[in-house]
Amino acid sequence: MAEVLTVTRLSSGYGELPVLHGVSFDLRDAEVLCLLGRNGAGKTTLLKTIMGLVPATAGSTQLRGRELTRLSAHEVPRAGIAYVPQGRRLFAEMTVAENLEIGLMARQKGHATRERVLDLFPVLRERLRQRSGTLSGGEQQMLAMARALCLEPEVLLLDEPTEGLMPSMIARIREAVAALRAEGVSTILVEQRVDAVLAVADRVLFLENGRSRDVLDVATVRADPAMVRRYVGVG
Repeated sequence: MAEVLTVTRLSSGYGELPVLHGVSFDLRDAEVLCLLGRNGAGKTTLLKTIMGLVPATAGSTQLRGRELTRLSAHEVPRAGIAYVPQGRRLFAEMTVAENLEIGLMARQKGHATRERVLDLFPVLRERLRQRSGTLSGGEQQMLAMARALCLEPEVLLLDEPTEGLMPSMIARIREAVAALRAEGVSTILVEQRVDAVLAVADRVLFLENGRSRDVLDVATVRADPAMVRRYVGVG
C-alpha cells in the first residue's frame, strides 16, 4: 500500500519547551492510523506540527513527496490536509451552511462537494439554516468534520472527536471515519478511548514523552492488552 504522508524525525515545541523528539511514521492510502499515548505524550502537538500551527524545529513532513514543513499554516490545508481540532472550533454565530462554505472556500470547492459531505452527515442537511452554536455536541462534531471534508483532503487529522459524546454519537462518528476510509481518505485519529480506537483503526502508533515508539497492526494491539496499559495506562 502506498504512503500518502511520511513524517521523518520530526521535532517541535513551544518556545524553549521541546515537546516532540524525532517522531517518525508513515500513513498509508485509505488507512486509519490511531495515535495513542498518555496525556502530555505529544499527540496534539504532533497534529499541530503537521498542520504548520507549531513550527517544526527539525525533521520533515511530506505529502506524496511534497515537503510541508516549509509551508505556512494556511497553505497546508490547500495542499490537501484537513484538521479537526479538539473542541471543534466552529463559528458559533454562523449557520451550518456558512460554516461549510468556509471549508469549501479553502480549496475552491463547490456544490457537488457540499452534497457529498452532507450525504455523509445527513442530519446536517436538516440544520443548514441553524446557528452552529445551538447544535448538540455530537452535531457540532459532525459539522466540524464536514467542514474539514469540504476541502476534499487526502489526509484528515482528528483530535479526540468522540470527547464528551453519547455512545450513539460516538458510533456515528466511528461510522463516518470508516466511510471516509472506503472513499480513500487517510485519517490520523487521536483518541483517549481505547475501545473506540480499536474498533476503527488499521494500525496504532504509540507516542511516549514526545517520541514515536511501536507502530502495530490493530490485531496485534488487541492481542496484547499489556502494551496498551504500558503506553496509555488503561487496559
